[in-house]
Amino acid sequence: MLIRIIVSLLIYHGFLFYIGWNMWKGIKAFRPNVRRRWLVVGSAGLLVAAWSMFFRFAFSEYAWAHWAAGIWLVFAYLMVLILPLTNVVVLLLRWFTRIDRRKLTRSATVVALALTLLLGGFGAYSAYSPVVKTYDVAIGKPALDGRKSMKIVMAADTHFGALSGPSHAKRLVNMINEQQPDLVLFPGDLVDDDIVQYVKQGIPEILRGIEAPVYASLGNHDRLEAGDTSLISTLEDSGMIMLYDDVVSEGLPVTLIGRKDRTDPGRMSVAELAAQANPATPLILLDHQPYELNLAADAGIDLEVSGHTHRGQIFPANFITNRIYENDWGYLQKGQMHSIVTSGYGFWGLPMRMGTRSELVVINLSFE
Repeated sequence: MLIRIIVSLLIYHGFLFYIGWNMWKGIKAFRPNVRRRWLVVGSAGLLVAAWSMFFRFAFSEYAWAHWAAGIWLVFAYLMVLILPLTNVVVLLLRWFTRIDRRKLTRSATVVALALTLLLGGFGAYSAYSPVVKTYDVAIGKPALDGRKSMKIVMAADTHFGALSGPSHAKRLVNMINEQQPDLVLFPGDLVDDDIVQYVKQGIPEILRGIEAPVYASLGNHDRLEAGDTSLISTLEDSGMIMLYDDVVSEGLPVTLIGRKDRTDPGRMSVAELAAQANPATPLILLDHQPYELNLAADAGIDLEVSGHTHRGQIFPANFITNRIYENDWGYLQKGQMHSIVTSGYGFWGLPMRMGTRSELVVINLSFE
């Protein structure tokens, strides 16, 4: 374990050296007489920035710590994308052209800076400007109240806190109310690891503005310590009805089953939960992580809604989630069961998306 930590730190700081070396070369191309003391200052600043992601946990009660870590992660991710490509292009041009090296380095620096700003802006836009994704699902069972159809709005992975803050929460409430849904489902990762910033940012009061019944289950980032009921009570104070290995149908046109998260060792199996429900009613399962869809299908679930994957959130992680999950995003039918996995309304770690988009899911249900 210790060897892994040491190796990881060496790789990380080697990456920092690579970033710093490129930045210094860029500065020298424009200011060849810059004094070396600025190299020391810049190196110290880069080192502090690189360790800022640990501030997020040490100073979680302060929003600046979350933003410092988030901005650094955005910058580091963009450097992984941009610097190797820039270095290869510069190297090839040096080999096969007679362009002045200083002019070439200047041009490469300008291009790298422009790409950083462009991709950073695009990534932030993709994270903070959610789209509406609509699915039409037919369930071959009658609704409990005899209706022929209903509209469900689903949002997962909101990760409300310092980064996904009040503005993003208000946007969610407005988008939900515009859809005029019969039911709202939040299948997990409602808060960003703890409720400190969730409460400080005034998210509970904002979410109480949703004009429809809201049911939610917990995700792996909704940290629930043994014997600690503050998370549940805080979420309930946000206007949600929490389903924590619970089955409910009273006053509803469908039966809702909300599971504990997969990280909770005490959670019941989907078969045990489904056994508590009337199988003749439409069974809708809230399960944060979309694993083992076959078990839900075998248990008689008609619709499973999930999140967790973020669809990778940033390229090329989407290829990884696509390999891990049978359905990492979108719609999949398995037997009689319909699986819908959202890319998430919010984001985790860095306030950006690349190759994915924040979304709100609308499900138009029709019954037999």
